[in-house]
Amino acid sequence: MPTILGQNQYGKAENRVVRITRDGTTHHIKDLNVSVALSGDMDEVHYSGSNANVLPTDTTKNTVYAFAKEHGIESAEQFGIHLARHFVTSQEPIHRARIRIEEYAWERIETSGGDGAKHSFVRKGQETRLAQITFDGEKWEVVSGLKDLTVMNSTDSEFWGYVKDRYTTLKEAYDRILATSVSGRWRFDWTDDEQAMPDWERSYEEVRRHMLQAFAETYSLSLQQTMYQMGARIIDNRDEIDEVRFSLPNSHHFLVDLEPFGLRNDNEVYFAADRPYGLIEVTVLRDGCDARIPVDLTNL
Repeated sequence: MPTILGQNQYGKAENRVVRITRDGTTHHIKDLNVSVALSGDMDEVHYSGSNANVLPTDTTKNTVYAFAKEHGIESAEQFGIHLARHFVTSQEPIHRARIRIEEYAWERIETSGGDGAKHSFVRKGQETRLAQITFDGEKWEVVSGLKDLTVMNSTDSEFWGYVKDRYTTLKEAYDRILATSVSGRWRFDWTDDEQAMPDWERSYEEVRRHMLQAFAETYSLSLQQTMYQMGARIIDNRDEIDEVRFSLPNSHHFLVDLEPFGLRNDNEVYFAADRPYGLIEVTVLRDGCDARIPVDLTNL
């Protein structure tokens, strides 16, 4: 049977770039992991091996580093926008560019004088910031997010009233630990250059703040309820966001049976199980908007 070429793309993945901005003796760091994927008129390279329309992946790597110098890195999103626009507008065969970025945060080391060192940093051990920028020559799609943001409520969480069958052994809980590692993405309503561009840095900080406040302030009867409140808080407070997608493992903490030792465990000592874990996922949308963030966040 005849075959035809389906969707395809190519580029250079995981280009690590660290940009130091020197403000006198005070330095600032942006630490990114940038992946470039390009698509367009690429039939012949697959059918005949002709590279006439192929921009080498080594060139895309070099562009990342050159743009870090020429444009600086104001934010992960803005840097991705510069790259995507360049690849689509400078190379006629390229019709679409997707830039994925992970950002690793650093903070200043506090010195003995109580001030932050001007050029000494320690890597923050919290979340990794994410951004995906897609451009087809006319329309933009910007999806930001984070992963590995570990949070816990040591109380104000219950789980009871669930379906039970012959295989159910889990006891109902009226005071439990709720812990998870947040993986989230949110899509902006900014889609073309005629619109005012969001303040990417402020938007990230505000989304993160609303997300954490909702987690802390929700008396939880289920992780699903908490997740929905986290997404709804973002949509309600950030006009630039149309869609939020969460994938959260329920990091189970089980009360340890201390009765064999003649001790009573009054919700004090827990066994933290790393696996298996419940995996709870949800999309929260602004009314009237369509869902566009993929259900599976594995490769986003």
